[in-house]
Amino acid sequence: MKSKTVPTGREVMLEARDFIVSKTDTQGRIVYANRIFMRISGYSEGELLGKQHNIVRHPDMPRGVFKLLWGTIAGGSECFAYVKNLCKNGDHYWVFANVTPDYGPRGEIIGYFSVRRRPTRDAVNYFSQLYTEMLRVEQQAGAKRAIEASSALLARTITEKGYENYETFVLGH
Repeated sequence: MKSKTVPTGREVMLEARDFIVSKTDTQGRIVYANRIFMRISGYSEGELLGKQHNIVRHPDMPRGVFKLLWGTIAGGSECFAYVKNLCKNGDHYWVFANVTPDYGPRGEIIGYFSVRRRPTRDAVNYFSQLYTEMLRVEQQAGAKRAIEASSALLARTITEKGYENYETFVLGH
């Protein structure tokens, strides 16, 4: 579901003690949202529950980042990422996200937990520039090759910066 919300360019800053928590099913539909998530995003519980988590996806976020995130968690591993989210009113907020699979009694993935906190300003500045470049590459590549193109740019950046993988790259910022 694409948001019809128009970005305002205004940033909402999380407090150091703010932890945004949500849980989704395996299809990305929100089944739990804490009060801080509702306060920061501007959505009520009724507006969030049952909706795709991408209700808060900001158009400045490259598709390649979400491909990596979903591939990682669907494979049973946790994923860390810097994410720019869109509030209901068009404002935005940056988070440092930790997304982990939730397992059922037979060991199967039944959903995902996400805990997000305030990132450092240096990390926001760095990833904002990287994501702008990834979006540029996606647009140049066209819809069919967008994810492949931005994923390749991300992989090159990780290697060029001397990190062994995405996790060490993200945690190094």
